[in-house]
This record gives sequence, C-alpha cells and structure tokens, in this order.
Amino acid sequence: MKKIVAVLFLAALILGCAQQPSEEKTTTPAATTTVAEVREVTILTGGSAGTYYPIGGAMAQAITEFAPGIKATAVTSGASVVNARKVGAGEAEFGLMQNDVAYYAYNGIEMFKDNKIDKLRGVATLYPEIIQIVTLKESGIKTVYDLKGKKVAVGAPGSGTAVDALQILNAAGIDESNTDIRYLDFKEVADALKDRTIDAGFIVAGIPTSAVSDVAAVREVAIVEVPDEIYQKLKEQYPFYTQVTIPAGTYPGVDEDVKTVAVLAMLATNADLPEDLVYEVTKAIFEHRDILEAAHKRAADITLETALEGMPIPLHPGAEKYYKEKGLLQ
Repeated sequence: MKKIVAVLFLAALILGCAQQPSEEKTTTPAATTTVAEVREVTILTGGSAGTYYPIGGAMAQAITEFAPGIKATAVTSGASVVNARKVGAGEAEFGLMQNDVAYYAYNGIEMFKDNKIDKLRGVATLYPEIIQIVTLKESGIKTVYDLKGKKVAVGAPGSGTAVDALQILNAAGIDESNTDIRYLDFKEVADALKDRTIDAGFIVAGIPTSAVSDVAAVREVAIVEVPDEIYQKLKEQYPFYTQVTIPAGTYPGVDEDVKTVAVLAMLATNADLPEDLVYEVTKAIFEHRDILEAAHKRAADITLETALEGMPIPLHPGAEKYYKEKGLLQ
C-alpha cells in the first residue's frame, strides 16, 4: 500500500595513510550511514470543478510541509463512491467522501451491498456538503417537483452525488420512468447548463462551488428548492440528511434564500495504515488550517471541535490518538 522512497546520504570514507618515517599512521573512522525515509501518500478528491479538489490539494500541501517524512499528493477522482472503494482496497491511502457514502460502504448496504468495505476508517468530518440543484431562471423550475419530465443531471456515475440525487428525486415521485436522468460530473453539468442541453443538474459540494459560479458568469441561474415535506421523507429513511439554507447572494442572480438539504464531507483512510502516519496527517491538517482556508471558503467550517460530529464509521487509531491528545476523546 505504502510507497516508500529511501534517500541515502553516504559520507565518503577517508583513510589517512601517510607513511612518513617521523609520523604515526592515523585512520579516520568510517562515517555512519543515515537513512531518511519519505512515505508517499495519495489523497483522492473529486472532479476539478468541485470542492474536494482544492480542499484535498490544500491538505496535501499541509501534510507535505508539516508532517515529518510524509509526502502527500492530491488527485482527481470520481468522488465519494469511487474513493471509498479505492481506499478500502488499499489503492490509495486517503479519500474525501460524503459521510453517508462512508456509512453505506462500511456496512455493506445500498450501492455497496455486494462489496462491504469493512477496512474503511474515519479521520475527520469536515464541512456540510450542500445539495445544490442548479437550473436557469428561464426554465421556470422552482421546486424538486418541477423536475418531473425534464432533463436532469444527477452526478457522475457511481458518485455520492448521484446517490443523493436519486434519493431526493424518488422522494418527490421522480425516477427514470418519468424523467430524462443523465449522469454527468460537475464540469459536465456546468457545460450542459450553459449550452441549455439539460434543464437542471445536481451538484453536491461546499458553497460557493466553482462549477455553479462558472454557469452564473454567463447565464442567469436559479437554485431549486427542496421543500420541507421532501426533507422529512428523506430524514425518515436516511438519517444523514440535514436541512440547510443557501443564502441569498451566494451566486449572482440568486436573490433569495433557498431551502435544501446537506450531508457532511469527511476524510477516510484504510485500517491497515500505520498509526503514526495517520496521526501525523491528522495533526498537520488541523494545526495548519490556514492553508486549507486559503484554498476554499468552505474550509472555515473545518474545525477540531466539529471533527467527530456525524462520524459514521470507526476512527483510525492514529486519528483517535490525536483527538485524545486534544481532549476530544477520553
């Protein structure tokens, strides 16, 4: 799983061999060899137009700069579901994902019913992932119910966004039998809205999201409301959902508050990773949050005090050690 890079510093061996009659022969002791081990880790994020990518990149920077002997690299991916599978299989050391997806994976339910990932472990919960259903003002779409019969993008195939979108649509009586459901990632959703080839698209991320801002720069956008009764239906079946409000002014042209729902973003790892490695990673992230905040506004919600709220799976011992040091755990 781990990629170990050994960097060897070998001092030259110098032997004094002077044979002058009037001098004693002297020998310089052989220098000891020092081995500095650098452990390389990968952080799986999401599409380049979402929130995972800049947040994950900032995490990688903080880890590389401040976690001794660890070099981290953030890479794009298919987001939550893909990340859970790859981290669980040991194909990556860390992954950003939604807390509901992590729960499904660890317990072997929903899309993981044939592939339980019991090696998935928690590092921290991060910030609310707000479900934004984006449309154009000209569409006249106001609430989830108005999406019936329309062309609706629900996220990339296998993504947590697609899972959320289908759950919300189903709660409103909408499915593939009565609506044109399309699987597009955030950038593809933005491009399709700009080109008017879809009527609405789901984007699950911290706000503001660059994909939505990208559309708002060239079209008048609107955010579709998730009514109270839809939230209540979701909450009864899926306890991870919370009700949130997207404030007026979040995007150009969005002049009123809009009710919607959210889950939580989290960082997960594999149970087989060494305790000291995960400890140093957790420490670097929380003790250098300024790097994260410089990368995205949503990082302001990443705090030590809320790092365990909504944690759906067991913690990795390395993360647990850090939280005990900070007094969050006994």
